[in-house]
Amino acid sequence: MHTMEMSVILKPEAVRVISSASSKKRLLQELSDTAASVYGIDAAIAIAALQERENLGPTGVGSGVALPHARIEGIDSVVGVFVMLEKPIDFNSIDKQPVDLAFALFAPSEAGVEHLKALARVSRALRDADRCSKLRSNKNPQTLYTIITEEAAQYAA
Repeated sequence: MHTMEMSVILKPEAVRVISSASSKKRLLQELSDTAASVYGIDAAIAIAALQERENLGPTGVGSGVALPHARIEGIDSVVGVFVMLEKPIDFNSIDKQPVDLAFALFAPSEAGVEHLKALARVSRALRDADRCSKLRSNKNPQTLYTIITEEAAQYAA
């Protein structure tokens, strides 16, 4: 049974701590710029795809967490970007809570089930209240990366 390992989806360089993003749009831009610099995804394409997905319904899943995601032509595997905001922003989340943890997923346009598996994996990881409070009490991207990837191994069923 192949599970989507977090360390396969997320590179350490794709974890960022941002002192502030003034709006949801700025946050999506930040996620897209990081995807561009770390994975070579075209930032303009990435932001357009994330924005398009948000128009279908906000990806703020509650408890301060957002999981924006998009399919991108021309990439060959599912990749992620994790951003922690020091100042939470309004994200039109289902529970109306502002967002300070955002994990963006970019999947190949023909990814099918892999995309959904990765999304389920990340969603499960960030539904864990202990893990989220650990993330929130850290400002070091390397530590954040460790919390996201290592911890996932313990919970993997």
